[in-house]
Amino acid sequence: MSIKSDRWIREMAQKHQMIAPFEETQIRQNNRVRVISYGLSSYGYDVRCADEFKIFTNIHSAIVDPKNFDARSFVDLKSDVCVIPPNSFVLARTIEYFRIPRNILTICLGKSTYARCGIIVNVTPLEPEWEGHVTLEFSNTTNLPAKIYAYEGIAQMIFLESDESCEVSYKDRGGKYQGQKGVTLPRT
Repeated sequence: MSIKSDRWIREMAQKHQMIAPFEETQIRQNNRVRVISYGLSSYGYDVRCADEFKIFTNIHSAIVDPKNFDARSFVDLKSDVCVIPPNSFVLARTIEYFRIPRNILTICLGKSTYARCGIIVNVTPLEPEWEGHVTLEFSNTTNLPAKIYAYEGIAQMIFLESDESCEVSYKDRGGKYQGQKGVTLPRT
């Protein structure tokens, strides 16, 4: 396995629509306003958060069960900013849509700007031949409310290339999150 560089990521985005929309450089300002950076970096791609959020709530006292998840455990919010309650979490999605090649494994890591505030992004793999918007989970590990921002950098994708293609890809096995759009809840 080898980590892929900015040149490879740019080529895959342009020729194969691996990331769409795609920012060819690291963006740090938008209309002269400083933003949390997003776009192409040296060995990865910093994705942006869309303005669709699902904020976890215990208003219905539901049990968190990945096999039978109660959608009422979330409050939907469409906004430029989302406040995560103390010691809670929020689901969101990337603006970018991904099409992962058959010989690539992609790993999602949190950005240090958020980590330094106690906001952790769940590490998520994007398997070979998976495609869709990435649903992300942000945990507020603090005992104070915490903000995350739509349209700004939220996590970094690292691309690992194998020497050979996998025998069975995510697409081959009909993965349950294939082609997902929007914030997607757990499926079994």
